[in-house]
Amino acid sequence: MQLHHVTETLDVNDADLSGSRFNDANLSGATFNQINLSGARFNDSNLSGWHMNDVNLSGAVLQNLNLSGAVATNCRLTGMVIDGVPVEEMIALWRQVKG
Repeated sequence: MQLHHVTETLDVNDADLSGSRFNDANLSGATFNQINLSGARFNDSNLSGWHMNDVNLSGAVLQNLNLSGAVATNCRLTGMVIDGVPVEEMIALWRQVKG
């Protein structure tokens, strides 16, 4: 199925869209609940103001990101590495210095 130049709101339920491609699509304000995006790729995408809650990003590869002003709370960081630095060690050292 192909949709071109559609400007209507789309309501998709219980659908298998695996292998679909979205190019030059405006999904601002869209809501995604119980969505499987495993293996999905986001390239040259604007996710500013994005809110994620109870999301599994284990094994995700994040490259060339602008994380300015990003806030992460109540996260499992086991094995997470930023620019070669293990995050758990970085936080432990920060807590030690902070006292």
